[in-house]
Amino acid sequence: MDVQLRHSGYWGPVTATLDWCEANYQFSHHVAEISNTFSNLFFICISLYGAHLSTKESLPTRYLVGFAGCALVGLGSFLFHATLLYEAQLADELPMVYVTSLFLAILLESEPGFGFKSSYSKSLVAATVVFDTVFTASYLVYRNPVYHQCVFAALMVATVFREGYLLTWFEASKTIPDKKKAVITEVLRTGAFLFLFGFIIWNLDNIFCDSWTRVKLAVGWPAAFFMEGHAWWHIFTGLGTFYLNQGVTCALIRFPPTLSVKDDHHRYRLVYWHGLPLVLRAGKPDRED
Repeated sequence: MDVQLRHSGYWGPVTATLDWCEANYQFSHHVAEISNTFSNLFFICISLYGAHLSTKESLPTRYLVGFAGCALVGLGSFLFHATLLYEAQLADELPMVYVTSLFLAILLESEPGFGFKSSYSKSLVAATVVFDTVFTASYLVYRNPVYHQCVFAALMVATVFREGYLLTWFEASKTIPDKKKAVITEVLRTGAFLFLFGFIIWNLDNIFCDSWTRVKLAVGWPAAFFMEGHAWWHIFTGLGTFYLNQGVTCALIRFPPTLSVKDDHHRYRLVYWHGLPLVLRAGKPDRED
């Protein structure tokens, strides 16, 4: 981007190892990147809605923690883009790894029940904590954002493969009717597509930043606020994360037997509300518009 669009503001010089295509402090002395900052409100709100739903439906605590962790990622990203400070960057990037490793651990822990009483469950928790600790320490020393992006991507790929294994090759999945498998596969596929679509937009925004910035200047604001690719990454990953969270929940409690080793699938059902998949307790009425 043209250096003339890199203004200074309330938070001082950029200390983060990343700076995005959006102009810095263009419209506010206190907010470095307006669109990239406030687009996180959607991410935060949809994550809090998932946490509220988990509490309302008395779902296992692990799913509440997952949604709450996603809201924390959104808050960290809000602070990062508002300040472009290194400390705020860590508040965004580290929880991304923590939450993704949590979801992977949830998928790997496929024994009956939701406690962590078995040796395997306890070992899995310990391994997750050790992994997150080692990554944090190494990232503080090796401050290359590509390192973070590779670790995050590897965790996401591992999560997708684990979900595919549970649905396709896990012994219990053989008892699941194809129609029920198709339902959960569609939820997971939609979440993955939203994630990938947001990632493509974000990278196109990076690759063609200079030319795209000229287009934004020609279009003018406020219309150009809706042309920030990284802001759309926040929107699509917010939706994608919600779908994937619900897919993980379905994979472990909706269908028999795990895909129901965790709980009796008859106690839960999946409904859609304004296009969002919701896991509800059986016997409760559907949501109304």
